[in-house]
Amino acid sequence: MSLPNIPNITPVISLDRCETLNLLLSSIAMEEIALSHILNAEGEKLQLFLKTCPKHLDDFLLINESINKTLRTIVRSQLLLEMKLEDAADLAKKSDCFPHRCYDDRKKCKKTPCKESTHPCKEKECKGCMYCGKKTLH
Repeated sequence: MSLPNIPNITPVISLDRCETLNLLLSSIAMEEIALSHILNAEGEKLQLFLKTCPKHLDDFLLINESINKTLRTIVRSQLLLEMKLEDAADLAKKSDCFPHRCYDDRKKCKKTPCKESTHPCKEKECKGCMYCGKKTLH
């Protein structure tokens, strides 16, 4: 008997950093949607159970245990997705894929210090850019 031959498959995938980040964020969003569908199904399962008017305490305990296990699994998945999103956000900050924007006018961050006399809104304190943290003009 001979060893199996593995064909030489060399797929050409040419994704740049920005496309990869977009795919990563899309995958997180899709997982969130899937988890919301599971939560909805659990709610419908509980509603159907309560409509049947079960008479035994054991039935209530079984459905409670089942839903509890599912919710615990969803919470674990949410924690992993949060870490995945934080890592994606760190990568996005290090890349030039998503331009820095300021809070108020959504123009590109000017990275110039705020001065009260130059504030068109006459605020005493600048809110600063939500990405770079620099105090910026409005």
